[in-house]
Amino acid sequence: MNPSTIHTSALNGVDAPSVTVEVGITNGLPGITIVGLARKEVRESASRVRHALRSSKFEMPLSSITVNLAPVELPKSGGRYDIPIALGILAASKQIDPAILAGVEFLGELALTGALRPVPGVLPSLLAASRRGRTLFLPKANSSEAGLVKAARAVAVTDLRQLVDCLYAHGEPERVAYSGDRVRAAAYPELKDVIEMAQAKRAMEIAAAGGHNLLLSGPPGAGKSMLAKRFPGLLPPMSEEEALETASLHSLKGITLEESWRRRPFRNPHHTCSVAALVGGGARPTPGEISLAHNGVLFLDELPQFRRDALESLREPLETRNIVVSRARYTVTFPARFQLLAAMNPCPCGFVGDPQRECRCTPEAVRRYQGRISGPFLDRVDLRVHVCRPARPILADDPRDGNGISSAQVRTRVVEAREIQMDRSAKCNAELKDVELRVHCHPRQDGRALLEHAAEKLALSPRACARILKVARTIADLESAVRVAERHIAEALALRGSGFS
Repeated sequence: MNPSTIHTSALNGVDAPSVTVEVGITNGLPGITIVGLARKEVRESASRVRHALRSSKFEMPLSSITVNLAPVELPKSGGRYDIPIALGILAASKQIDPAILAGVEFLGELALTGALRPVPGVLPSLLAASRRGRTLFLPKANSSEAGLVKAARAVAVTDLRQLVDCLYAHGEPERVAYSGDRVRAAAYPELKDVIEMAQAKRAMEIAAAGGHNLLLSGPPGAGKSMLAKRFPGLLPPMSEEEALETASLHSLKGITLEESWRRRPFRNPHHTCSVAALVGGGARPTPGEISLAHNGVLFLDELPQFRRDALESLREPLETRNIVVSRARYTVTFPARFQLLAAMNPCPCGFVGDPQRECRCTPEAVRRYQGRISGPFLDRVDLRVHVCRPARPILADDPRDGNGISSAQVRTRVVEAREIQMDRSAKCNAELKDVELRVHCHPRQDGRALLEHAAEKLALSPRACARILKVARTIADLESAVRVAERHIAEALALRGSGFS
């Protein structure tokens, strides 16, 4: 018999390269052999497919069946190949017409009853199938995820028998309806609820406007974590492209997309997380916390408590905005354009420099505690603000609070500053390269003199000076100023305090 050909897709990071499933039936001992760099769970699909075909009232050929997943060099994993393999067997054994399989792709895991079970990574596969001009048949349980892609050609089915009936039906099958505009994300915590903390709020506004990293240092109970949770509400709304990028990464991890659609991610991993959990990896590489925070915020609370190697692994992604996971036979690249927010106590007990509480730590203990964060890592943090404990309760409805601006007011200013940056360089100030820095962040003479003096007195590294210029450029953008002036440099220098007491 001539082999049948079915189209599906693999997962390689956020890409979904096309995979051709070829099924050939020859004389020999009954059995299914799967080749093409298939992992164990893919080879196990032979048993699932055999039972599912019989449960769906199809015949299982009593012959030798060879399934080839091409291209061979592309790793294949998961149960997403069950449906293509089952349909390939049906087409090769002439139980269905191979012509009905043209122009379509399939993915889904089969239960022994023939029902389709959901699989992760549907969104990247659907976007790839749309680019290839094919309709994707997928499990009904993945239909809500598929509905987030506008104008995508997706058909959701519940079992193998219904899938074959849809292929034979006259006319176009009913596609999954677009539902992205009906999803309403929950509101972010409101900045106006937080009283006082004027400097910390100012630093958050600057960080949001320019895409800068921010470290909040202060005693326990000062409100560092509470402020950080309000930061995503200051960022501009997500575009359709950003939402799909982020949703694709969440799809790979099986995260429910309806709750996070068009909502800036806020990832808050515990300080005990491993390097692989933070940057991604595993035998079958999946996104880590930094990629799940793509287009959003990665918040590291109790920063010195994180493993040193975990923090050091963030240095490259903070610069390149992606992470490359290498394996012996292949590499996977995950995007990681996130803003780093961190919070820490200034010492082990947390009260060094606190006027209300006495610190019991020795100078050596304080030095050792702060030394857990390396200089190169700290050099990549643009803004470092010490948060003092407010004299009044942090959450209050007090008309006397002169800094009671709302998240919406700050977000409006942030959006205006971002628009200036996009018109000027098509990127946030924090992402400017050295060449672009000289063009767009060239300060006036008074600002240059101040920065040169500060670099000499504070022994600032070239990277630190570059980041100070970027922050100053953002401050100028918030004022709609054309040139970076001395006052902008001065504020950028003040906000690049040590972050410690």
